[in-house]
Amino acid sequence: MFETYDREVLGLVPEPAAVAGLHPRLGIVGGGQLARMTAMAALRLGCDVVVLERESYSPAARLATHSLVGDWNDPGTLRALASRVDVVTLENEFVEADALRVLADGGSTVWPSPQTVGLVQDKLRQKQRLADAGLPVPRLRAVDHLDELEAAAVEFGLPLLLKARRNAYDGKGNATLRSRADFAPAWQRLGGGEGRALFVEAFCDFTAELAVIITRGQRGELAVYPVVETVQRDHVCHLVRAPAPVPKEVAARVTEVARRAVEAVGAVGSFGVELFLTRAGEVLVNELAPRVHNSGHYSLEACVCSQFENHVRAVFGWPLGSTRMVAPAAVMVNLLGAVRAPGRVKGLEQALAVPGARVHLYGKAMSGVGRKLGHVTALGSSLAEAEVLARRCARAIRFGGET
Repeated sequence: MFETYDREVLGLVPEPAAVAGLHPRLGIVGGGQLARMTAMAALRLGCDVVVLERESYSPAARLATHSLVGDWNDPGTLRALASRVDVVTLENEFVEADALRVLADGGSTVWPSPQTVGLVQDKLRQKQRLADAGLPVPRLRAVDHLDELEAAAVEFGLPLLLKARRNAYDGKGNATLRSRADFAPAWQRLGGGEGRALFVEAFCDFTAELAVIITRGQRGELAVYPVVETVQRDHVCHLVRAPAPVPKEVAARVTEVARRAVEAVGAVGSFGVELFLTRAGEVLVNELAPRVHNSGHYSLEACVCSQFENHVRAVFGWPLGSTRMVAPAAVMVNLLGAVRAPGRVKGLEQALAVPGARVHLYGKAMSGVGRKLGHVTALGSSLAEAEVLARRCARAIRFGGET
């Protein structure tokens, strides 16, 4: 079951019947900040936007022409979304691929395709596909029983990573096994043997975490963004430097691996490709995200055409825009919650006084530890200059009960 609401309920003037349905209509499964920024790009291109979310209040629903509230894994709810739009896309990879397949089989346009979503959302299958395509990934294997961790430790050595195959993000669903004493507690914490499929991966001794946003069109055309460096804090992306401070030869290799990765899974739309640069100079694919990605938020200010606009262009089959940076450097800092409290923002006036920095707030009702509540981007003549501005701006902003 689902409920609906639209601009009329929100007290806005409804669209005249004479022009209703004349605009391109985009449906987004999920209503978080990624959907919000995608909706903003779509609205700027004259699209109507319909958002499906599980709760009535969401960052994207505040902008949408129309919203559905319901279970995005329910085929009936997805059909209700598809009946209102021309194209259905996603802001997350948690929707069941089989449910999306019902839409595609019924003639609805869904990008990325259910086949691609089903492949990428299972991280073991994803990496096996990449390995089959000759792409470099960490060594890995499925583990169905706790006892199999011993064999994996002998094969790969310790430390070892235990990971959930589905529905894991920002470090949730991952555990580092540094000794055999970690095996049983990690297995239990991740739900091994309780219906949650897990796999193990060899530990990667990396010197940098890199990422690339690539938008792939329906005919295979590509818009490739600069390679960026991502800095994690407690498994959550804290900062992004664009372009990454790596040699041109490394950036070229990373770009080529990322291009081949999105092609290997049949991507359509903007995809995030996360990679490791090892101490030995190797480039390994960490994982793909079948959607716009946190590592590409800088593109809103720093590139001619953002990852969000190019995603909209791709799923509608429109020409892709330029990914050229408009400044020599950009740095993005995520605004993360520190306490569980209402998401009221403090310090915005001070943040807005920082020259050259731009603030994006997502309008979430509640703050939480590590929750992404916004981001700041600063442009500069160098990474150092941009980072000083972005950090200064981000330090001014607090949420809820933070002091």
